[in-house]
Amino acid sequence: MRRKRLLWIAPAAIAGMVLFAWIGGEVVLHLWNWLLPGLFGWKQLTFWQALALLALCRILFGGFGMRGSRDGMRSRIRRRVAERWDRMTPEEREKYSQCFRGRWERETMEDSRPSV
Repeated sequence: MRRKRLLWIAPAAIAGMVLFAWIGGEVVLHLWNWLLPGLFGWKQLTFWQALALLALCRILFGGFGMRGSRDGMRSRIRRRVAERWDRMTPEEREKYSQCFRGRWERETMEDSRPSV
């Protein structure tokens, strides 16, 4: 049973990735060819150039998702802050808390000001 499901899921996953790449390439292709030649006089792209540009942007700005999700990053940050908090003396904790209280109070005071 498990093998049958795997035989069905693997081709569906591959087809989904191909479809996702094709749609992404088409979106980049049409946006580029609609905006940039008219605005800046740049050449139009082919589908393969648009797909390569999409991959390059993913590498430069999005990564490959191997570092976990944003929630994973948040939990790592929370864990590091908790570790630092545990190493602080009571005086350091109070100083740290005062610093953030001051920031919070300033932000809430600015938000409560009437805009002119």
